[in-house]
Amino acid sequence: MVKLTKIYTRGGDKGQTSLVDGSRVPKDALRVTAYGTVDEANAAIGLARLHTEGDIDSLLSRIQNDLFDLGADLATPGDDFSSEAALRIQDPQVDRLEQEIDALNADLEELTSFILPGGSPAAANLHLARAVARRAERDMVALAAQEPVNPAAIKYINRLSDLLFVLARHVNDQGRGDVLWVPGANR
Repeated sequence: MVKLTKIYTRGGDKGQTSLVDGSRVPKDALRVTAYGTVDEANAAIGLARLHTEGDIDSLLSRIQNDLFDLGADLATPGDDFSSEAALRIQDPQVDRLEQEIDALNADLEELTSFILPGGSPAAANLHLARAVARRAERDMVALAAQEPVNPAAIKYINRLSDLLFVLARHVNDQGRGDVLWVPGANR
């Protein structure tokens, strides 16, 4: 259990931060950037939750908790991705996202165009969270090109952006309220 008694430590005043294993890295290290962007995606989901309720809000609440797990995973360097070594994203978490995507997508209007972020306030915020999740994925892939990254973590963030897209359509009246892109409309 985490217990925070003091919010500031002064440990980062010189531009470094500690990882889970106690090692110190610059605050602009790819690993820190990756888990920072995951945190930003979590905050964007928090904004979306201001406009959701019921099952959708419960789903987003669970995802926010998963994103803290993902941040812990990314903040733990090394190549031992077993659940016993450290808090790591696991394949069943990815599988659950896929099942939720399939269930939500089954009732949506067929896509006939790309979708502009918007529609309802919930959908607009979910599209924002999706865009931030995509950036987190790019950051994680960049990190994985230099250091070991849990493969399940990369799969999770990839599926999450897909789920956020489908959720945005779902809260836009099953896709009927989507704002469609009209190519060249303003030439």
